[in-house]
Amino acid sequence: MLQKVFFLVRTHERHLSALAMVAGFIADGFFFGRIDLWETQAVFAAYAAVCFVAIPLLHWFEIRASRSGISEGQQRSASRWRLLLPLVIQFALGGFWSGFVIFYGRSANFGASWPFLLFLLLAFLGGEYFRHYHSRLVFTSVLFFFALYSYAIFAVPIYTGSIGTLTFLASGALALVVFALFTMLLRTLARERFLDDVWRIRAGALAVLVLMNVFYFTNVLPPLPLSAEVSGIYHGIVRVSGTYLAQNETGQSWQVRYLGFPPTLRVVLGESLTAYSSVFAPTKLATTIVHRWQRYDSVQKAWLTKSVITYSIAGGRDGGYRGYSTVPILEMGEWRVSIETSEGRLLTRLPFTAVPAVLPPPQETILLK
Repeated sequence: MLQKVFFLVRTHERHLSALAMVAGFIADGFFFGRIDLWETQAVFAAYAAVCFVAIPLLHWFEIRASRSGISEGQQRSASRWRLLLPLVIQFALGGFWSGFVIFYGRSANFGASWPFLLFLLLAFLGGEYFRHYHSRLVFTSVLFFFALYSYAIFAVPIYTGSIGTLTFLASGALALVVFALFTMLLRTLARERFLDDVWRIRAGALAVLVLMNVFYFTNVLPPLPLSAEVSGIYHGIVRVSGTYLAQNETGQSWQVRYLGFPPTLRVVLGESLTAYSSVFAPTKLATTIVHRWQRYDSVQKAWLTKSVITYSIAGGRDGGYRGYSTVPILEMGEWRVSIETSEGRLLTRLPFTAVPAVLPPPQETILLK
């Protein structure tokens, strides 16, 4: 029976490899909730541990199987592990990518972060095309470093309770230390083949390191572990007994209601509008949120900042820390409110068009989350 299983695995290795990565995606759908839950961190740590051990072990079995003088039983054992370990690695990497898609996707502003999200997609697809041994050793090792780095970026702030450039650099340093230990294990178990590819592995890891820093310092990388849960522009907001009630303009088109198109708000001259945001931050993390109000100047063809309002937030609430800013609208036209971190990293953006009105438009009172 066991021999039949290994025969099927050998026959359908390519399809099972893809299936293992997809299974990693599905598994994360069951385990991942909040980014700062210990269960979530335990799953990511398990994926890292699996890759840390399984990749060097796979290549140890590759070398062992190629040597002469081993018994037929040892040959069969090595052959079986050479079939199973790639599936285990693919499952762990698939789990990494799905977790990153979930959490980076929640935090990303797609207009700014699409290069990083595209890079995630290419990393997932690339594992299915680099099938030859040397390419797989280099590519899988570099993928593992990318996964370690991506994980450290949001894990370190959770444990330090801080975000910013120094925390990001500390995340990179931690990923490098773990990857160095991984390459030491790889060198110990698969010395010959590791030495053949060591410079390609180092070059690939260096490319990932440079690219991630470029993503960060150009504001392409989403500002994890923060994420904007709910946001919107309203005619007014009041806080009543711990809840937030907003005056929402009615009569918006279906494109605005269902597709997220920028709304057109009818504003009596001098009236104030209010930007609301609920920003999730992990427990113990305290930071500052910025509401940057800007109007588009068609003459200068540029967005001009009209007001910058900041407030402090504390992490831990499931729905995010709620806050709002109110600004008088003295000029009509295209507006936007950028919800940012104190370092200018974009969480989300709220565009709208202000048009003049003689009387206040019809409004409804809604409860904000």
